[in-house]
Amino acid sequence: MEESFNPKRTKLLAVVGPTASGKTALAVRLAKVFGGEVISCDSMQVYRAMPISTAVPTMEERCGVPHHMMEILEPEETFSVAEYCKRAGECIDAVTARGVLPILCGGTGLYYNSLVDGIAFADTEELPELRERLWQRVQQEGGEPLLEQLREIDPETAARLYPADHKRIIRALEVYEATGIPLSEHNRRSREKPPRWELCVLGLDYRDRALLYDRINRRVDAMLEAGLLDEARRMMERGAGHTASLAIGCKEIAPYLQGQCTLEEAAERLKMETRRFAKRQLSWFRRDKRIQWIYVDDEESPEAALLRAEEIAKEFVYG
Repeated sequence: MEESFNPKRTKLLAVVGPTASGKTALAVRLAKVFGGEVISCDSMQVYRAMPISTAVPTMEERCGVPHHMMEILEPEETFSVAEYCKRAGECIDAVTARGVLPILCGGTGLYYNSLVDGIAFADTEELPELRERLWQRVQQEGGEPLLEQLREIDPETAARLYPADHKRIIRALEVYEATGIPLSEHNRRSREKPPRWELCVLGLDYRDRALLYDRINRRVDAMLEAGLLDEARRMMERGAGHTASLAIGCKEIAPYLQGQCTLEEAAERLKMETRRFAKRQLSWFRRDKRIQWIYVDDEESPEAALLRAEEIAKEFVYG
């Protein structure tokens, strides 16, 4: 650490981007530079017992840096955006109160925006019976009918979502049912509030999409070698809850475990779905003009890209 961090400045450094872009490595590096701690911003890494499919950093990858908001729930438990914002916000404030720099790291755009922008809908009432009915409709009809319903009451929110965004579609419908106000209007009202933290956001990406996709493909191969099949089998036997069951990895492997396809077909499906997920992540984050994007392949080397990110962070922290 080059100089002490001043907690009175309530600064929050964030690292975002698509899956497999190198966010964890950058966040850990920055934590080592500033003596910081990492707060996960990932809707799946909050679950225990599924570290391979959710890509929870290993202890070796953490390099001794404390990580928070990881593996705090059982797969059978549900976890809402509201709960994430409350617990992560308390965690960030506690880290800052100790004179330590909090570093938010992850690729769940909804969690990120809800947390840093203080989205008001996070405090709205949840309607378990409505949610259960909507989940049953998703399982029977898919996401398109619900997305069409959302288009009628909140076209602005619907335009940002895909039929596969089941959880977000359901939450938007739930917010409207509970309040009579579209989610997009809740978001506008909440952004009128002063920001809770002074924010610097670094985004990692590859300008050549083939490079990112190659990293994704290699990550899937590594997940399979690390025991993804056994993990997916355990999750099927446990009957994970709605939220945990959305994790990319287990649900793509399930058809193979049920004898419906070959392992090669399941692996290719997993790679394809992960690439699609990365596209959705990028579409979400591209709308945030605060993000300072670092394209790894624009630099002379990956190390040069990390050094550039480090310099931006130093200017923010010490400036």
